[in-house]
Amino acid sequence: MGQPPREQSVIVDAIWPLIRRFLFRMDAEHAHDFTLRTIASAPRLWGAVARGLLGSPPSTLACTVAGLKLASPIGLAAGLDKNGVGIPFWPALGFGFIEIGTVTAHPQPGNPAPRMFRLVEDAALINRMGFNNHGADELSRRLTILRERGQWPTVPVGVNLGKSKVTPIENAISDYAFSAKRMKGLADYLTVNVSSPNTPGLRSLQDRALLEPLLPAVIAEAGGIPVFVKLAPDLTDEAIVDAVNLAVECGISGIIATNTTIGRVGLSTDPGEPGGLSGRPLWPLAHKKILTTLAAADKRVPVIGVGGIESADQVRQLMDAGCAAVQLYSSFIFQGPGLIARLHRDLEKK
Repeated sequence: MGQPPREQSVIVDAIWPLIRRFLFRMDAEHAHDFTLRTIASAPRLWGAVARGLLGSPPSTLACTVAGLKLASPIGLAAGLDKNGVGIPFWPALGFGFIEIGTVTAHPQPGNPAPRMFRLVEDAALINRMGFNNHGADELSRRLTILRERGQWPTVPVGVNLGKSKVTPIENAISDYAFSAKRMKGLADYLTVNVSSPNTPGLRSLQDRALLEPLLPAVIAEAGGIPVFVKLAPDLTDEAIVDAVNLAVECGISGIIATNTTIGRVGLSTDPGEPGGLSGRPLWPLAHKKILTTLAAADKRVPVIGVGGIESADQVRQLMDAGCAAVQLYSSFIFQGPGLIARLHRDLEKK
């Protein structure tokens, strides 16, 4: 199935303002959880409805990144579906690949609530979730069931790996390696997340002394699937260049740039809450750091661009600059399930 008639997919865009009004009356995390519970109650049914309205990505947009065949260069970023409860559903919205997690070796509740905040005027989110998830063992069981029941999507599914809060930084390698081993034979790719601002000490893992032994340990447990590393936008250009060079030396499959920022530049409304900022205000910083990452990678490994992307124009800018693909999260929250189909239509006009 290709793209449906525009009039058909516009139905989704017409309904979305009503749904958004309902969801935005809730606390941000409650709305998030409500949506995931609804999807998880019948992911294949909801997927069939979405696919019927939105169609599939145009075949002209299909591409290959690090050996992964993507239905579209637009993917779902990690953080939205931490426990993988909606895996059969997300491709129905048009995502060419999806990334679940962040998952940690140990189950953990994350940071105290409230810990997610909408900045509606800025089309932005601030979160300090703290890697709340059910743990690598539980995710492994869920992925195994999907595989055994033949419900695995036709698009690649990646798993974003993080460090458990209870694990001392000096034991981070074994923590990541455990999670990677539990995903072996299940995930299509792994992402080493050393860039979230919401786990104490995590970003120090981007330093050469700590990153150099970490990446090979994860690669060794990955079972031959691609392994990416995700970097923060708050790194200096010099630190990005060093991290990229090290990642390439270690045999990493690609770079994901960038994560959320601890900065608050460009906000018209600031609730004064700590945490990672994503969405529209992140774009200028993320764009700059993505270009730095591309220059450092120098086509040796693919780069996936993330951060404040909400239009086909921005996707084109990144792809034209050399990005192999992009990922979305916050713009999807604000613009709704029809966003990916709209981006596909606009990209085809090029």
